[in-house]
Amino acid sequence: MNFTPKFDTTTDTEKKGYEPVTKYMAKDLITFKPDDEIGDVISKLNDHQISGAPVLNERKELIGIISEQDCLRVVIDSVYHNQPVSKHLVKDYMQKDIISVSHDSDVVDVANMFLKHRFRRFPVVKDGILQGQVSKRDILRAALKIKFTTW
Repeated sequence: MNFTPKFDTTTDTEKKGYEPVTKYMAKDLITFKPDDEIGDVISKLNDHQISGAPVLNERKELIGIISEQDCLRVVIDSVYHNQPVSKHLVKDYMQKDIISVSHDSDVVDVANMFLKHRFRRFPVVKDGILQGQVSKRDILRAALKIKFTTW
């Protein structure tokens, strides 16, 4: 009798039964480059009614996040130094210490991250490349589909 070992090819997410974050993330994102002017950032954030956006290098790698808060710092710096806002660049004000989630995270893993960090959204990356963005609202939408069990 020959014995052929069977390997479990299911992912951890499939074993737990929770859906992947990639199913709920936004994929069509407004992004910026490090050399973009802050004046353009402020216009786009206002036009699209968003509070921040990822900053990507030429290889589409995530290198920062620029937010309304960062733009407010530019406004105050401009007032104090009597310079136009347009003289300031994204790379000088973006947040470089980024907390992101892996593309293979599940919605419960991300929900736990939202509890630990007071962010509104996380970028979703694969090998440093931005895949999308997931918000608290996306996770709440996913929560409606989670099958709860009794113990």
